[in-house]
Amino acid sequence: MPVLEFESNVPSVSSSSPRVPQLNTRMDNSTVHAEPPVSTTNMDPTLESGVANQTQSPPSQLPFLRESLRPITLKFEDLVYTIKLQSGDDHCFSSSESKRTRILLNGVSGVVRPGELLAMLGPSGSGKTTLLTALGGRLPGKTSGSITYNGQSFSSSVKRKIGFVTQDDVLYPHLTVLETLTYAAMLRLPKSLTIEEKVEQAELIIIELGLTRCRNSIVGGPLIRGVSGGERKRVSIGQEMLVNPSLLLLDEPTSGLDSTTALRIMATLKGLARGGRSVVTTIHQPSSRLYWMFDKVVVLSEGCPIYSGQTCGVMEYLASIGYVPGFSLMNPADFLLDLANGVAPSTNPADDHRQNNQGKADSHEDRNSIKQSLISSYKKNLHHLIKDDIHRNIHDETRANRGPQSSRCCDNRWTTSWWTQFKVLFKRGLRERKHESYSGLRIFQVMSVSILSGLLWWHSDTSHLQDQVGLLFFFSIFWGFYPLSNAIFTFPQERPMLIRERSSAMYRLSSYYFARMAGDLPMELVLPTIFVTISYWMGGLKPSLITFVLTVLIILFNVLVSQGLGLALGAILMDLKQATTLSSVIMLVFLLAGGYYIQQIPPFISWLKYISFSHYCYKLLVEVQYSENEVYECGMGTHCRVLDFPGIKYLGMGHLWWDVAALGVMLVGYRIVAYVALRMSKSH
Repeated sequence: MPVLEFESNVPSVSSSSPRVPQLNTRMDNSTVHAEPPVSTTNMDPTLESGVANQTQSPPSQLPFLRESLRPITLKFEDLVYTIKLQSGDDHCFSSSESKRTRILLNGVSGVVRPGELLAMLGPSGSGKTTLLTALGGRLPGKTSGSITYNGQSFSSSVKRKIGFVTQDDVLYPHLTVLETLTYAAMLRLPKSLTIEEKVEQAELIIIELGLTRCRNSIVGGPLIRGVSGGERKRVSIGQEMLVNPSLLLLDEPTSGLDSTTALRIMATLKGLARGGRSVVTTIHQPSSRLYWMFDKVVVLSEGCPIYSGQTCGVMEYLASIGYVPGFSLMNPADFLLDLANGVAPSTNPADDHRQNNQGKADSHEDRNSIKQSLISSYKKNLHHLIKDDIHRNIHDETRANRGPQSSRCCDNRWTTSWWTQFKVLFKRGLRERKHESYSGLRIFQVMSVSILSGLLWWHSDTSHLQDQVGLLFFFSIFWGFYPLSNAIFTFPQERPMLIRERSSAMYRLSSYYFARMAGDLPMELVLPTIFVTISYWMGGLKPSLITFVLTVLIILFNVLVSQGLGLALGAILMDLKQATTLSSVIMLVFLLAGGYYIQQIPPFISWLKYISFSHYCYKLLVEVQYSENEVYECGMGTHCRVLDFPGIKYLGMGHLWWDVAALGVMLVGYRIVAYVALRMSKSH
């Protein structure tokens, strides 16, 4: 692999001819490293020795993290990414032609080889996260330019070798730190490891990241108090460290952390890189200690690169084009961010203080002039050197990728079997959702309604047949609308987690979906059973154990059908406001067409009752409640057949199994629609 060195004896040149770091190449079996001269005007000897000690971080203490099995060389060349603006103006200092579009990335190039830690620097909105997302293969739309991994384009096999830590921590709030990492280990570590070994890896990650004290604390979230923000960020990093990624991408991993913890996180990342991995991270404002731990930096200013190369050569390069910090021992990261914002260095610190007090000391034109000068210098002095570095040894990398087909086939397989994924997701779902399904508020809601309905229909009998039929219709409506309104929130709320885990190839969509469906059975069927048990016997319905059991089964059947419709609506729309509005309209239609309020529906709209699951549930409840020869007192001393009661006769009894089949078709159909909707929208 070529080892890059800067010439230590570069002759001094005038300001009109900027001094550019020159690259020499020599072949060696060691990893890529840089040996440029460090400008003594910006660093004193004590700081140099401190930096040397910090950058030589020890390798990770985790045995399985010491080396990468499949190193990846990441190369990106002339990346351009443009989006269309829906409203507002484009505030970039780009060409006047882009009034309706905005360029987020413009000609960014670089290379990260195994063993290197690359940091992306730049002010907020400069395109750091966009570039990182593009390198991880997660950027929507198309980018111009090329991104290669060992000379190959992005693929599913490459995706499973990449670890991606997002800026926002997407974690289950009710799981503990240990449970979060353990379930991730069960899903992501190879099936060749035993369960005990996977749990041990999760324990080692907890020790490595300093999470021992909070290992049994819940993660928490915006509405639930849990671990601190810094600890939550380390949990997110730990989930990606579990899989021993060949390429690790992190979006601002030190945000919200104190300097000591941030240094520890970066030392861990440095150790991962020394194990033969390529590590890329965005960082907002690193300290000098963190800065000197980076091997390479890419500095962006409004999507355009102003530097890309070795960390130790940036100050010398900037000095060669006329940008020198105003005082010694300045943090290079602060200096780079000032330049990326278009703030020129001042030779007098008092001038900086006076400019800060004046607010906008530099005009907008001056800032843009500095940015354009840096971009032009980059294109003139560094761009061709970076392209030469990118295309170096490209044939060797392509030849190395042409390995045995058996290893490639192995890469295309899931790390765990479908059944293992199903079991782990099923257990994790039960652990997470038990707090929601059996919350005190939900239990109070169901119990209060069941007791109130039992009191309202207290010991009713067939002499008040209209009241009893009304209770049965209430059963069908309440346990049609209630599960529907709860199921709508399922997929829109879990969408961020599903996207993150599916993007990491953690599990199959089918295993997640079936685990979710199976987990709903104990979670969603307990409360309806309790509800019917209380209301049935208090309401004075038929005192028959068989009739009671059949009534419970019909209500549970109706709950599953209603829940399936809610899942389908949520998966199709993925918007809570729209899904809630549509579900209210649908339930209102089903309520009116259920057969209780209106018996004489006009023929041109009577078809609505055949798509109403409340209608079929209501019919089944009436059929199992009353026998064919049962009578009721319809007048003074007069008895009539129950089936001749107008409200029941209209329903059309005698087609029990057809009603069951109709509900069965809806049960399966709604859930198929929900799965297809998830399958189609999983990439968004």
